[in-house]
Amino acid sequence: MFDLLVTNATLPDGRTGIDIGVSGGRIAACGAGIAAQAAASAEVIDAAGQLVTPPFVDAHFHMDAVLSYGLPRINESGTLLEGIALWGELKPTLVQDAIISRAMTYCDWAVANGLLAIRTHVDTCDPRLLAVEALLEVKRKVAPYLDLQLVAFPQDGILRYDPRADDPACTDTAFDLLKKALDLGVDVVGGIPHFEQTMQSGTESVRLLCEEAARRSLRVDMHCDETDDPMSRHIETLAFETRRLGLQGRVNGSHLTSMHSMDNYYVSKLIPLIAQAGVSAVANPLINITIQGRHDTYPKRRGMTRVPELLAAGITVAFGHDCVMDPWYGLGSGDMLEVAHMGLHVAQMTSRVAMKQCFDAVTAAPAAIMGLDGYGLEPGCRADFVLLQAAEPVEAIRLRAARLAVVRRGRVVATSEPRVSRLRLAGRPDAVRLTRQ
Repeated sequence: MFDLLVTNATLPDGRTGIDIGVSGGRIAACGAGIAAQAAASAEVIDAAGQLVTPPFVDAHFHMDAVLSYGLPRINESGTLLEGIALWGELKPTLVQDAIISRAMTYCDWAVANGLLAIRTHVDTCDPRLLAVEALLEVKRKVAPYLDLQLVAFPQDGILRYDPRADDPACTDTAFDLLKKALDLGVDVVGGIPHFEQTMQSGTESVRLLCEEAARRSLRVDMHCDETDDPMSRHIETLAFETRRLGLQGRVNGSHLTSMHSMDNYYVSKLIPLIAQAGVSAVANPLINITIQGRHDTYPKRRGMTRVPELLAAGITVAFGHDCVMDPWYGLGSGDMLEVAHMGLHVAQMTSRVAMKQCFDAVTAAPAAIMGLDGYGLEPGCRADFVLLQAAEPVEAIRLRAARLAVVRRGRVVATSEPRVSRLRLAGRPDAVRLTRQ
């Protein structure tokens, strides 16, 4: 007897005709012929040969700013720096209830899209720590149906930002505020070394933040070298500090877009350093391709980091959504297949193996970066998975496939109707699904 039984599924590894039995919120059995051996189950989903995958995971997002597009104005230049300036204009007007409301709406979108785990950076450069408290409340609210991991992110730099500019009575430094956020329950140490005032300050910020993470036995996720400047090389420092402090496997570098502009000789040294340090990487295809290269005429740089080369070195690489309708990006819907689709194109990852890696970059890879417990489709894993209207992962990316069913801890939490178009053409089929079969 299972609480839930999924029959005739195709799995991301290519296995077909697979049944998945769920009991007590975990996968009790996964294999061929299970349905024939099982007693009656409380609920049965016939996958009809379509793809069942572990849930989508976004290891890089900014939920404190989500759905704030147009407040107080629109980023006309489309640059990172105008977005940061715009966020600075918006922060004094923020109220906690509005942050919570927008974030909760986005979490609804995420669940509908089969996105059941998100690592979100939350700005700590605010003496009120307003966004921190708001997202801690959101984390509590969504815990039954979505894993939300918070990163203490000093948007204006832990050495550059002076809290007294916003509150003259504040006696805390920016670093103090970040540590207070961690004390409140934020999960991960963040940073933004390339936004500090000098290269030396950026290096110092990496050291301070990594030492704080080591003291607290926390993970690290830094916005690192999000610039077109090939001399922005803080990822080298991050790899060094990771090894010095024994943080291997717990550190991630996000964006790394300067690597797109670096000369090949230096990168031939840098990538092995990252690999040896056990540092992972998150590229953000939608935002990197939009923001980078803004100062170029032609040819314009793509800007996204060297994903195929990082993967070839054995480095774990994920794709993040980064932004949805905020000061940096006016589009987005929480669809990680859209992110994978863009990443595939920007990185020219068009072989069958590479396209499958793009699917992994929004599922297994970010789950590993976040350290998600019980992620997968093996017996004993948490019963979190998505039924897609696609035969296999590459088709799922091509179609940005409909999420026919989203399951969290063995309970169906979202469903969608299959996408079907009706034709009125003589001699042609009456229905089109855009799938090959």
